[in-house]
Amino acid sequence: MLRSLRGRDFLTLLDLTPLEFKALLRRSWEHKYGVVPKDLLKGKYVAGIFEKPSTRTRVSISVATFDLGGVFLELPISNLQIARGESIRDTAEVLSRFVHAIAARVKQQSTLEELAKWASIPVINLLSDKFHPLQALADIFTIQEFFGDKKVKVVFLGDGSANTNHSLMIASALMGYDYSVGAPKDYWPSSDVVKRVEEIMKKTGGTLSILEDPVEAVKGADVIYTDTWKSMGVEDVERRMKVFPPYQVNMEIVKKASPRVKVMHCQPWYIGEEITEDVAYSEYSIAFEQAENRLHTAKAVLEALLS
Repeated sequence: MLRSLRGRDFLTLLDLTPLEFKALLRRSWEHKYGVVPKDLLKGKYVAGIFEKPSTRTRVSISVATFDLGGVFLELPISNLQIARGESIRDTAEVLSRFVHAIAARVKQQSTLEELAKWASIPVINLLSDKFHPLQALADIFTIQEFFGDKKVKVVFLGDGSANTNHSLMIASALMGYDYSVGAPKDYWPSSDVVKRVEEIMKKTGGTLSILEDPVEAVKGADVIYTDTWKSMGVEDVERRMKVFPPYQVNMEIVKKASPRVKVMHCQPWYIGEEITEDVAYSEYSIAFEQAENRLHTAKAVLEALLS
């Protein structure tokens, strides 16, 4: 099944079938716990374009490339000719003649789509305003480490319009999970993503609920997931800080969930805002396992697209 991904772009999980997504999870497991050849990307070069700051994504994708025998070229967008007005088309066409893949962390999904339109090599989404597919792949891998193949209920509290929620919704749909969003109505997920997620869930057996009441949302939750309320680039920070406090992941909300609940956060987190310290560093939290798994899932994606 991984062979079907060779040479393709990795812009959103909506482009994957459930079988392809699960094949990436299985291969991620082998990269973490099995014995995998270290030369799968020998002679391969990956250009990493960064328009936004990054720690986990930057380090995981670069180490994954190196560990598989490839070379990762870190290219801050401010150092590229794009910063002086060169078109995305020209950048994509030129890089296609130098390297074997482009991995980009950008402000807008449209930038990735434009890169993919003109590049003759795979383009990988390291984060955009709408999707964060590599993060969601690592999230589901982490959930499987703790819950195995059981059907679970995943709940996202906070900014339902965030890229992390969009991609986790899709990933959960591909797995047939039950998924709930607890968010202020003005910050519910994009309607086009919701529509696609519901279509997938009809085939996989998952369910989706979007609620304003955070307590109702977390009932029976096996996983509670949250993210910062003020992602890079948002302009309504003052309003967000007024409407999101009821969605804080604190010990009181954790106790409303399943006794086996685990708490996830893609980090960086703002302690005291979307999550409290006693939860972030508690036995419930698996955020650092989640961060570690970015490495193993990145390897699976790189191998699938390039090896």
